[in-house]
Amino acid sequence: MRSIWNGAISFGLVSIPIKLVNATENHSISFRQIHATDGGRIRYRKVCELEEKEVTAAEIGKAYEAADGSVIPITDEDLAALPLPTAKTIEIVAFVPESSIDPLQMDAAYYLSANGVPAAKPYTLLREALKRSQKVAIAKFALRGRERLGMLRVVDDVIAMHGLLWPDEIRAPGSVAPDTEVSVRDAELDLADALMDTLGEVDLDSLHDDYRAAVETMIEAKMEGGVVSPEPAPAEGGGQVIDLMAALENSVRAAKESRGEGARREGHAEVTPMKGRKRAAASAPSAPKASGARKSTSTTTKKAAAKKTTATKSAAKKSAAKKAATKSTAKKAAPKKRASA
Repeated sequence: MRSIWNGAISFGLVSIPIKLVNATENHSISFRQIHATDGGRIRYRKVCELEEKEVTAAEIGKAYEAADGSVIPITDEDLAALPLPTAKTIEIVAFVPESSIDPLQMDAAYYLSANGVPAAKPYTLLREALKRSQKVAIAKFALRGRERLGMLRVVDDVIAMHGLLWPDEIRAPGSVAPDTEVSVRDAELDLADALMDTLGEVDLDSLHDDYRAAVETMIEAKMEGGVVSPEPAPAEGGGQVIDLMAALENSVRAAKESRGEGARREGHAEVTPMKGRKRAAASAPSAPKASGARKSTSTTTKKAAAKKTTATKSAAKKSAAKKAATKSTAKKAAPKKRASA
């Protein structure tokens, strides 16, 4: 791999000559701009607006544009004269736990290669010290005309360096969080945990760029003069009001089915719906409801009939008692009439 920077790591009074090598590469497919009507290439040319002619790279310098629009030329000599101790040195300033580094600060990644045989011993010393301490080194270095922060850590048997953004380059979250105050129930968290557990871990080496593969297939088909059939667009799921519990339950079920698992995974608790929670109308059985309704109606009818029978019997008893009272009164009155005669 070609080095992009040569310098040294400053580790106290120890200096380690190193080469800086890119640790990543870009596999994106590059497109050219063309004139849509005739396919002609569109190119950008650097033209001096005063002379209205194209200039070469050797004729191009740097300048700073002030707020009033005036241009202040800046030469390489001006920049070289600045007091920049990290111009050719990766200066280690501290050793900290890796967990103290915010991933938002992570930038480009590089490998640091020992430059020459004399650098092997101090390079190995720093590598082993980082391993044993289980910490990372924070350093300052200069690259491409500006001073940067870096984080040194061990990858296999190599010291790697991640460029870090300066703290003031990280934007505050501000109003990105939802404005509405919402509460999450324990049942929803339990289902979310079950979904995370079901999805499990993944071997990152098994993941690949499906979009890039589709673009390559489309380009090959066009080169061979074939016709590319458009893929059906995925169904849009945004903007819909969903039943969160039902969506989580269905997600857990789908994840298990995709892994060829049954309703229960060995060593994991089965997800069961909470008691008393309303179910979707589509999933609730209708027959038991109808049977229950008929049973309730029948019971009500029987109760009404029983009340009516009781009322009839009570009225009959009252009528019989009234007749008996009338006869008794008549018997008591008859002797009084004979006595007066």
